[in-house]
Amino acid sequence: MRSILNLIGVLVLFSCSSKGDTKPDNSNNGGKQNTYYVAPVGDDINSGKINAPLRSVNAALAKALPGDTVMVKGGVYHERVRFPKSGMAGKLITLKSAPGEKAIIDGTGLSVVGWEALVTVLNGRYITIEGLDICNFTSNGNSTDPEGISITGSSNNITVKNCNIYNIKNKATLNESRSAHAIFVVGNATEPITDLVVTGCTIHDMETGTSENLTLAGNIDGFSITNNKIYHTENIGIIIAGGDNLNPAGNIATNYARNGVVSDNEVYNVSMSNSAEIWGKDNYGAIGIYVCGGAGTIIERNKVYGCDRGIGLVSESNVLPTKTCIVRNNFVYNCYRTGIYMGDYLNYTHGGTNDCYVVNNTLFNNNRFPGAFGEIEGELRLTENCVNNVIRNNLVYAGPSDLFVHKYTASGSGNIIDNNLYFTTTQPQWMWNITNGAAITDFASWQQTSKADAASIYGKDPLLISITIPDLHIQATSPAKNTGAVISEAVNGTLDIDGKPRITNGKISIGAQQ
Repeated sequence: MRSILNLIGVLVLFSCSSKGDTKPDNSNNGGKQNTYYVAPVGDDINSGKINAPLRSVNAALAKALPGDTVMVKGGVYHERVRFPKSGMAGKLITLKSAPGEKAIIDGTGLSVVGWEALVTVLNGRYITIEGLDICNFTSNGNSTDPEGISITGSSNNITVKNCNIYNIKNKATLNESRSAHAIFVVGNATEPITDLVVTGCTIHDMETGTSENLTLAGNIDGFSITNNKIYHTENIGIIIAGGDNLNPAGNIATNYARNGVVSDNEVYNVSMSNSAEIWGKDNYGAIGIYVCGGAGTIIERNKVYGCDRGIGLVSESNVLPTKTCIVRNNFVYNCYRTGIYMGDYLNYTHGGTNDCYVVNNTLFNNNRFPGAFGEIEGELRLTENCVNNVIRNNLVYAGPSDLFVHKYTASGSGNIIDNNLYFTTTQPQWMWNITNGAAITDFASWQQTSKADAASIYGKDPLLISITIPDLHIQATSPAKNTGAVISEAVNGTLDIDGKPRITNGKISIGAQQ
């Protein structure tokens, strides 16, 4: 997440201004809860009742009070939507598509000036956005950032549910600050954004340049990103990030997204190869799910495949490490480069990855292309400044010319690697404290060199259901079955990849499936 510095001033001024704040309106306390209807055949002079709908979403939101719903009938609405008021506890303001109909907020023909969104929530409270298509917002201009949904300031209790967001694109070159977002959440106020929910959404066919598709950054404390599908995009799928780029004036003690869950998402075909004319041939840098300077995040039960890289606990910051995160019970497979990645960008920053767990994941056939230094990045990758991390109970099925574990430098300390199962049908390979060079090809030599994996299993076929589909579930007779190490329910989780009990009769299997 390398935001362009000449865009930051525009964003900060916009987000910190009081103009356009979503003010709570308590005039509906104890009153009747109303539904205002919007339809392509409506008129903004109408009452908004079902037989007298309004024409624009903004006209309906102007009428809505806490507890009210704006029901948008099927059709296309070419407008930028902005919430002028907030709901309150127990009385949400809800904007939703009519049941069984497709309401489309369409940016076709709308210009993009600076950083702006089709749907904006600034300092909003108790708002739900549900079932809308949000699409076709495109910029060709330098230093612009088209967004599907923007949530900023100190917003809280915001839910984005079952929305379909697509064709939000920046057509500029990388030198012209190519940047866009599907959902853009930045906590840039003294009070954090809290109780944020993004669930059941689909994000696809995006061109986000150096930015991401679903972004949480800055002062955010408490979030849930669940059951979403993200695919066919050119850069990072989901990011949980520090705010030192997007909110540079923030208090370093709170200027990072924290204390949330990223679970049960499907993320695939997130790759710079989707815009090879922009990024160049064989430039595979996009990460499916990424914590970058964030903290306290649980990433579990996700399926990440066909991305440039799978899951990253990485820091692009010199002041904010990625810390206290857990990556567990995920399937990660068929990525161009690494499966799960920890540490800094090599020779770039030194924030590091601290006190994280990578446990009970199943990794299969990643590293189909070499890394930026011509190296094999490894199914499990540790670059620089990894401190006090735990890597246990992972099932690693390596493809041809693959590496099980690749630790790049002698930096870092206190990391534990053990209780994993390693298998390949070709020559096994590990690398320790080198970027390139001769790999270790003998398990005993690997154990001696790394002082790791004393209780791990090597060379036993894990008996996956299918390596051609693939289906990464294990057969009943798999050597991974009930042979892992129980750490704790808090670390291993309560549910496996299929939502079944993770620990049974005091035993746990290696990999994502119990």
